Amino acid sequence: MRSGLVLREVAVRGDREWGSIPGLVRSAARRHGDAEAVVEGRTRITYAELGARVERAAAACLANGVDVGDRVAIWAPNTLDWIVSALGAVSAGAVLVPLNTRFKGAEAAYVLERSRAKLLFVTGTFLGTSYVASLRRAAAQGPGAGPLPGLPHLEQVVVLADDAPADFRTWKDFLASGEGVGEPQVRGRAEALAGTHPSDIIFTSGTTGRPKGAVITHAQTLRAYEIWTDVAGLRQGDRYLIVNPFFHTFGYKAGVLACLMRGATMIPQPVFNVDTVLANMAAERVSVLPGPPTLHQSLLDHPSRDAYDLTALRLVVTGAAVIPLRLVERLRGELGVATVLTAYGLSEASGVVTMSRRGDEPSVIATTSGRAIPGTEVRVADGRGAPLGPGVPGEVLVRGFNVMRGYFEDDTATSEVLTPDGWLRTGDVGVLDAGGNLRITDRIKDMFVVGGFNAYPAEIEQLLGLHPDVEDVAVIGVPDARLGEVGKAYVVRRPGAVLTSDDLIAWSRREMANYKVPRAVEFVRDLPRNASGKVVKGELRSRVP
Repeated sequence: MRSGLVLREVAVRGDREWGSIPGLVRSAARRHGDAEAVVEGRTRITYAELGARVERAAAACLANGVDVGDRVAIWAPNTLDWIVSALGAVSAGAVLVPLNTRFKGAEAAYVLERSRAKLLFVTGTFLGTSYVASLRRAAAQGPGAGPLPGLPHLEQVVVLADDAPADFRTWKDFLASGEGVGEPQVRGRAEALAGTHPSDIIFTSGTTGRPKGAVITHAQTLRAYEIWTDVAGLRQGDRYLIVNPFFHTFGYKAGVLACLMRGATMIPQPVFNVDTVLANMAAERVSVLPGPPTLHQSLLDHPSRDAYDLTALRLVVTGAAVIPLRLVERLRGELGVATVLTAYGLSEASGVVTMSRRGDEPSVIATTSGRAIPGTEVRVADGRGAPLGPGVPGEVLVRGFNVMRGYFEDDTATSEVLTPDGWLRTGDVGVLDAGGNLRITDRIKDMFVVGGFNAYPAEIEQLLGLHPDVEDVAVIGVPDARLGEVGKAYVVRRPGAVLTSDDLIAWSRREMANYKVPRAVEFVRDLPRNASGKVVKGELRSRVP
C-alpha cells in the first residue's frame, strides 16, 4: 500500500437514488409505509404517517416565508417533534442549524445571529430550564424589533409545546398556519432542491474559540450515511434507540437519516439515563444502540442489568475515543452483540471519515477507528503536508466527497483548514497501520472529549475569562473514569481576589454547557509560556498525576 493513501472503494451513491433529504423522506414513506417509524412513549407512528407529518411541517414553513437557502434553527432534545420540524424545514428548502441542548442562552444566541437564522424551533422547559427565558435574557438588547432585539434576523420563534408566550407561537398554531398551502406547492419546493444545495450547517468550535459553521450539502449527507448504513449493516426491521443527541451528526444523520434509508424504527431518548436505556431496550426489543464508550460501559456495569432482556441487541457502533479491548469482549460475550464497530469523524467531513468493518479482529476495533470509508482518502502528514509512513504519527488529513464546502461565510477560517488540492486538515494527530487503520493519538487543537461531547479549551478559556476575578486561564483535558476526559482549569486570580475553585465551578455551571464546565480548578501565580507568549500546555499536562 502506498504511504499515506488508504482504501479507495466504489461508493454506494444514495444521493443518486433520493436526490435530496426530502426525496429520502418521500421514498421512505412509500417503501416502508406501514412499518413503525417512530416510537415515543405511547405514541407510535408509521413511515406513511411520518411522511405526512413532515409534509405538513414543510407546508407551514412555506406559509411563513421560508425560502430555499434560509437558515432554520432547532434547539430541542431528541423527540418526535424534533424529527418532524427539522425534516419539514429541510423539505421546504431551508438549511438546518441544530443547536446544542447544553448551550446556555448566550451560546445559542451567538449561533443564531452568526447563521442569521430566520426561524427557530425551540423546546419549552427541558431539564428544569426554560430555553425561551434563557434566550430572551441573552437577546434582550440589540437593534432589532420584536421579542428578541438582539437577534434582528430571527423573524419567528416556534415553541415545540402546547403553550408559548404571546409573542411566540405554539407548534400546533404553526402547523395550522400551513393549511392553505397545497401538496403541489410542498412537492414542488422539495423537487426544486438539488444535491448541491446545502442541507445543514453544523457549528463546531476551533482553536479560535468561536463556533464556526461547517456547510454540508444534501448529496454529501446522503452519500455519507448510505455508506454508514451499509458498512454498519443497519437493516429494515431494526429497532434503533437513539440516545446520541439529534443536534450532533451521530444522532441526526447516523440516527434519523440512517433509519429512513433502511426502514428501521427510531426510538428517541431525550436524556441519557442508564435505567431508562435498559427499560427501553427490553420493552422495545432494541437491536441497534450506537453511542460513546461510556454509554455501553454503564450498561455492562449496571447492577440490575440481568433483570432486563437485552437479547435483541445485535449492533453497537461507538467512537469519540479509543475503547478498551475488554469492552468489545464484554459486549460480545456478556450481551451477545454480534457486531461491534468503531468510527471516527468530524463535522467538517460530514461526521464520518473512517469505520472498522464487520469481521475485523477485536483488537483492531478496540485500538483503531477503522479504515477510510469509500470515496474518501485519509493521510497522515508532517507539518508541510507530506505523507508519512505507517506507524509514524502526524496530522490526519482527509480528502473526498464528504469534506465540507467550507465554513459559513468565513473564507479565512476555511482557507486555514482546506488546502488548495482539497485536503482537510483535521487538527488531530494520528497513526496509520499497514492495513490503513487509523488510530487517533492526540489533538493538535487541544480538544478533549467529555462523555462523547467535544470540548474546546479555547472556547472554555474565553468564557472563564469573563469572570471578573480571573486574570489569566488555561484549560486542558484530564482523564476521568466515568466520562473519559474532563476539563481542568489553571487560573491566575486578579490581584486581591479571593475566588475559590467552588466559586468558579458554580459560576461556570451558570454560564456554559455542562460538559464544558471544568471539574477541577488549580490556582497558579502564572501560566507557563514560550518565547512567543503561547501557553505551554504540555507542561500543564505533565503536572497531572
